[in-house]
Amino acid sequence: MEAPVIFESIQIPEPRDSIFRRLGYRRGVTAGTAGELKAIENDIAYAGSLIQLRAAALRVPIRRRDAAAVVCSDGIILNSRDVSTMLRNCDELLIMGATAGSAIVDAIGEDANKDRLTRGVILDAVASEMTDGALDWVVAYFNGHLRRENRRVSTRRFSAGYGDFGIENQKVIYDVLELSRIGVRLSDRYMLIPEKSVTAVTGIHKGAVDDERGETL
Repeated sequence: MEAPVIFESIQIPEPRDSIFRRLGYRRGVTAGTAGELKAIENDIAYAGSLIQLRAAALRVPIRRRDAAAVVCSDGIILNSRDVSTMLRNCDELLIMGATAGSAIVDAIGEDANKDRLTRGVILDAVASEMTDGALDWVVAYFNGHLRRENRRVSTRRFSAGYGDFGIENQKVIYDVLELSRIGVRLSDRYMLIPEKSVTAVTGIHKGAVDDERGETL
């Protein structure tokens, strides 16, 4: 098996629009004073200063796909009808993982312990959105290389624990990505530590048209 590509430092801006949406703000609808909005902006900036985005990814050829599972090279088997359907036009799998690091998680926990719940909610939103943004960054990185092959990454992706893609699949993903190299551990219940870490699988297919267009899962 090839070694995963490790991204030691990913720099992306805080996605303010998606952060505000996660916090329940809607442009032109949700009211807020200038002072309140400034305070939120300050908390977003504080969260960004604590987040250290790192990621890992690996391209894996698909050997066989049936209705309930996807079998890849090197003995990687993903048991999921949903994932199999998503990959129906793909001949490769892209496995990804990203983390926001432990400092932001520690700060969220400290705010909860000190009853700074409002700021804790904001920090949580920033960490979640930026970790997802790191996966988007990884997809863009691979698309840049795949363009030369007239190939691209599917617009949809699945994370273990969603749909029928059982959380136990996290173990396979964790191992092949060697996530310990970016500071991520796996609990006995297949949860990623630190909490603001995420993995996902998506497909790679030929051509510029993606007929799996739709919402990200």
